Amino acid sequence: MVIFDKPKALLDVPLHYCPGCTHGIIHRLVAEVIDELEIEGKTVGIAPVGCAVMAYDYFSCDMIEAAHGRAPAVATGVKRANPENIVFTYQGDGDLASIGTAEIVHAAARNENITVIFVNNAIYGMTGGQMAPTSLVGQVTQTSPYGRDPKLCGYPVKICEMLSPLEGPEYLERVAVNSVVNVRRAKKAIKKAFENQLNNKGFSLVEVISSCPTNWGMTPQNALKWIDDNMIPYYPLGVYKDRSENAEV
Repeated sequence: MVIFDKPKALLDVPLHYCPGCTHGIIHRLVAEVIDELEIEGKTVGIAPVGCAVMAYDYFSCDMIEAAHGRAPAVATGVKRANPENIVFTYQGDGDLASIGTAEIVHAAARNENITVIFVNNAIYGMTGGQMAPTSLVGQVTQTSPYGRDPKLCGYPVKICEMLSPLEGPEYLERVAVNSVVNVRRAKKAIKKAFENQLNNKGFSLVEVISSCPTNWGMTPQNALKWIDDNMIPYYPLGVYKDRSENAEV
């Protein structure tokens, strides 16, 4: 009996991510959901610019590469032209919360019937560890060697909290993948986000708190603990909007 196997929606190729990076876990969760919902043949993923820029090499569904930050706009076009397709974007914090802020806000406000997987690791990973819109106050990065100073750089952007007052979004939830319990909750949220699209409910975003051991300058184990000790207190996990259940935090 097979207890643990590779999802069919995930190609059997090595990932390029750094050791200890949790992008691989998130990829697997998305692929498992695609398998379970049996939607691989009609799913279109939109890859970002960032660490997941080569996501098209890993998922077996159709993929489109978007310009930096423009994945929600591309997803909107694909979904409106082909409403029978299931369309998801996979974006990091530099892509979605910086250059792509306008796109994500307006896609949410329009309640576009797409699914957004937003990976928040509080740093620009692909380009060498610069401060991101989501970097924490006091966090040391390549461009904040003395720690993020809110008087100079402002405060970290909280995407779920920013989008939740909008009337448009159907579902917003923040999860993490730094423990077995959190991984299970993350998969449940991702599956709900895809099911909402299947049921034509509208815009769903799952924010996933992720680790970046390389650019945080930590071991993978310490990076997972840093999520518990530092990221989750500032970015609380939970459902921020769910119109089907009227559940908001």
